[in-house]
Amino acid sequence: MRRICWGLCLAFALPASAVADEFDQGLATLWEVLWHQSGTPTRVVRWENDLRVRIGGVNAAAHREHVLKALREVTYEAGIKLVDVTGAPDAEQTANLSVEITPDGQLEDMQPCVTYLDFRTETRIDRATVQMRDKDAWRCAYHEAMHVMGVRGHPAGQTVLSYFPWKIDGLLPLDRVMLRAWYSNRMAAGMTPFEALPVLADELVATSADKPAAARARDQFFGSVIQKMHAYANGQGDVPAVVKRSGKSTPDGIRFGRGEMSYFLGIAYLEGVTVPRDATQAVKWLERAANLGNRSAQTKLGGFK
Repeated sequence: MRRICWGLCLAFALPASAVADEFDQGLATLWEVLWHQSGTPTRVVRWENDLRVRIGGVNAAAHREHVLKALREVTYEAGIKLVDVTGAPDAEQTANLSVEITPDGQLEDMQPCVTYLDFRTETRIDRATVQMRDKDAWRCAYHEAMHVMGVRGHPAGQTVLSYFPWKIDGLLPLDRVMLRAWYSNRMAAGMTPFEALPVLADELVATSADKPAAARARDQFFGSVIQKMHAYANGQGDVPAVVKRSGKSTPDGIRFGRGEMSYFLGIAYLEGVTVPRDATQAVKWLERAANLGNRSAQTKLGGFK
C-alpha cells in the first residue's frame, strides 16, 4: 500500500495573531504533526530496520553531501542506522530509500519536493522515495528527511516541516523532540494520535526548565484537544487551522477524518490514553465510527459481544 507524504509547498500568508506561550505552541505543533494535510488524522508509521539510501538524478553530486547531512541528523536523533549504498553495484536492489534530484521543470512550483512512503499496513515503512527539484534541493533536504522518518504533518510551529519556514538548513529543537519520541521505546508503530500525543508531549516536558508547570500545561492541552475533537468527530468542529491553510485539505479527507477521529476517540477512552478510561464513552465513539463504515471499529465492537 502506498501513502503519499506531501513535500514542502510554498506558504500562504500567515494571519497575524497573538503570540502564545512557547511551550503551548510546542504542544500545538506536536498535535498538528499527527495530521495529514488532506484533513485526516494519522497513525504512527516508522522504520524498523536500517536505512539504505541511494542518491541520483540531475546534478546529484552537487547535492549529495547536503542530502546525506540531513539524513544523518534525522537518523541520529531516531537511533536508526543510515548506510549510503549509492556507489554499490546492486544499489537499486538493496536501497530502501531513493532520493532523486529532478529537473527544475518536473515538479510543480507549489510542490518542489515530495516524499512517498510505502507500507503494507499503517505501521512499518518498507520503502521511501524522495523527489526534489535541482534548484530546490538545498531548502527541501531537511523537510523531506523528516518525512522520510514517518513524520507526515506540516505544523505551523517552529519546525522544518512547516509551510511557513523558520529554518531550512538544519533541525530545530522541536524536530529533535519529535524524532526522539517517534523512535522511543514508548512509541509503537500503528499508534493512534491520542496514543502518540502523550509520548510526544512528555518528550517536550522533559526539555522544559520548569517541568511541573510544563506538565500542568500538557494536561490542560490534552483536555482542550479532546473537547475540540469531540466536536470535530461529531461534524461540528474542524481540523486544525494549519491543515486548512495547507491548501491540500479536501471535503473527502475531512469527512473520512471525522470517522477516523471517532474511532481514535473510542480507543483513547478504551485504553485510558490522553483521557481517563471510560468504557461507556469508548463504546459510544466506536459505535459512531462503525456506523460511518470504520472496519477497525466494527472489529473492536465485535470483541465486546
